[in-house]
Amino acid sequence: MLIRRAGPGDAQTLSRIAARTFTDTFGHLYPPQDLQAFLDESYSLQACKQVLADEACAVWLLEADGVAVGHALAGPCTLPHAEVAPGDGELKRLYVLRDHQGGGWGGRLLDTALQWLERDGPRTLWIGVWSENHGAQRLYARLGFELAGTYDFIVGNIRDHEFILRRKA
Repeated sequence: MLIRRAGPGDAQTLSRIAARTFTDTFGHLYPPQDLQAFLDESYSLQACKQVLADEACAVWLLEADGVAVGHALAGPCTLPHAEVAPGDGELKRLYVLRDHQGGGWGGRLLDTALQWLERDGPRTLWIGVWSENHGAQRLYARLGFELAGTYDFIVGNIRDHEFILRRKA
């Protein structure tokens, strides 16, 4: 297994792994047409090219034998919370395919993203997490993240209740 920083040439790979991991993790929650519209908007080749071209963001791919099995995305915080300040960072995505979970690589991927977010020193970090994802909430709590608010994550006609977690600098 290998974690590597994604570059502009990885847009197709990012598009595929992002859509697959989101679908594997949350696809059962949405009507097929809502899920497909979300994937087409959020994880399209064009959307992935834009993310990879954004110098304020960073993406990492987790690979097994050269094949992407997970990814992480970090950058400036865009969560809808009144206390988000310029310079705050956000872990925007962290996904690993089920068959590759449990070996510690998700934690390494998380550590990589958090270290990058704090590469210039401590700063306030944010994470949005589904209210029913108790395992992720426990993990983030162990890392010092606390509940700071809530918002709705919209996929088509479905509104998921999300928690906004924050770790102050």
